[in-house]
Amino acid sequence: MKRPAALVASAIQGSEFMRFAVLGSGSKGNALYVEAGTTAILIDAGFSGKEIAKRLSLLGRDVATLDGLFITHEHSDHIQGVGVISRQCRLPVHANEMTFLGGEKKMGKLHRRVEFETGTLLAMQDLQVRSFRISHDTLDPVGYLVSDGRVSLACCTDTGKVSHLITRRLSGCSAIVLEFNHDPHMLKNGPYPLFLQQRVRSSQGHLANEDAAAFLQTIVHDGLQHIVLAHLSETNNTPELALQSAAAVLAEDCTSLLRVARQDQPTPLLDLSLVARRP
Repeated sequence: MKRPAALVASAIQGSEFMRFAVLGSGSKGNALYVEAGTTAILIDAGFSGKEIAKRLSLLGRDVATLDGLFITHEHSDHIQGVGVISRQCRLPVHANEMTFLGGEKKMGKLHRRVEFETGTLLAMQDLQVRSFRISHDTLDPVGYLVSDGRVSLACCTDTGKVSHLITRRLSGCSAIVLEFNHDPHMLKNGPYPLFLQQRVRSSQGHLANEDAAAFLQTIVHDGLQHIVLAHLSETNNTPELALQSAAAVLAEDCTSLLRVARQDQPTPLLDLSLVARRP
């Protein structure tokens, strides 16, 4: 059910911009907030409902103003809070058939289930959302491309490899939330048993810093305004190593676009303007 217009207007200020914030990212929970006009959505809700509400409030936003949830895949660190938020806020949950199948026990009863075919473009008031297939050890994982018709944001985490499709979807975006999961040397010499190391390194696991950076180098362009390094392993990576890898492949004037999403707190709300901010 859509919230009253006055409530929405009071919670989403400056509607001339599309805005987003990573509420938290990592193996303990993931959620991405996006707004444009009077429309606000979450991509994933991997924290408790209470924690998501708390993190939104830190940004001056109210969970009651959300219009929908979009799920990337059924792992617990992406769906933990989906059921409770959907029920309490009467929100539709959007996912493909196999993600609903894999996550139904964890999510429980939902206010409304909206099933889509991967690759479909969905319109939600002031936002357009398109899913795209990624490579992870779940039933049918996806990333998302979100646009207000003028600027766009891509969310691509939890993928063990970069495909031609991923490249096509992320090319030309105004902002990118991209996985920089692990440093190969830390993974090899760390506490993970061999089978878990092999899972992380596999084509259905997670991107290493150097692989994510090499991919980033191929898609950077003059209109790119924000690059958020996400889903860093707390055991096998550090923000410094991730930033170093990304900065090494970018021109000097691009390094100011970089920031790291943390597990324990949200990023600021980031604006996407019609004019790129690079000099």
